[in-house]
Amino acid sequence: MGNKTKGLLALVGLGALAYWKYKNSSPEQQQMVKDKFNNAKDNLNKWGNDIKDRANNVASQVQEKAGEFKNKAQDTVNNAQETVS
Repeated sequence: MGNKTKGLLALVGLGALAYWKYKNSSPEQQQMVKDKFNNAKDNLNKWGNDIKDRANNVASQVQEKAGEFKNKAQDTVNNAQETVS
């Protein structure tokens, strides 16, 4: 058996142990576990949304800078054409 197979079996075993322990725990303990999972899920969603917002902000800043450079380049071309004419 390779390391991946052993690791997978260990993971399945831990999952089965956690499931058994959850099913045999009191309703209060089960609610605590549910609350922890929901809290972790909410934090993960918040973190993902923060990353999306930051990425959108950076993209809009890059677009603004690209527009500025385009305008400057166009102005330079226009000035050069006026000088030549």
